[in-house]
Amino acid sequence: MTTWRPHPHIRVVAIGLHWRDGRLLAAEVRDDAGRIKGVRPLGGEIEFGESWQTALLREFNEELGIVVRIIGGPLVMENIFVHAGATGHEVMFIADVAFPDEAFAGQDRIDFREDNGEEIVARWFDLGDLDVEGGPSLYPAGLKELLLASELSLPSS
Repeated sequence: MTTWRPHPHIRVVAIGLHWRDGRLLAAEVRDDAGRIKGVRPLGGEIEFGESWQTALLREFNEELGIVVRIIGGPLVMENIFVHAGATGHEVMFIADVAFPDEAFAGQDRIDFREDNGEEIVARWFDLGDLDVEGGPSLYPAGLKELLLASELSLPSS
């Protein structure tokens, strides 16, 4: 297991929201002991000279081996957080994405590896089960409220 700490600089990232039957695809986020502490939509860092759209398409291709389609414009969110005593800072472009027809059909989870070799599990989650007592947190903090207040990402079944 990789011990992850926030980068010591501002990162600009793109994350994609994929909905299935009203549920959001998100990867498990684990603490240093390997316990699930929350979930986060898929995506990653925007490389120098790359647009947020190009980065989002690249990240899904690298992680899941599929070509997604971006649906609409992004929400933009600043995420300043503390993880294991270290402060992180991200500016995030967040957009809905559509998968190719039949991609991961019938699967309840998607297993993939990050560039560093870390094994990741992604599942579809009901927003109502996130950020509640006894349920996992949705990262970044505040994303659930942003989605509920936005017209961008209300799931269509």
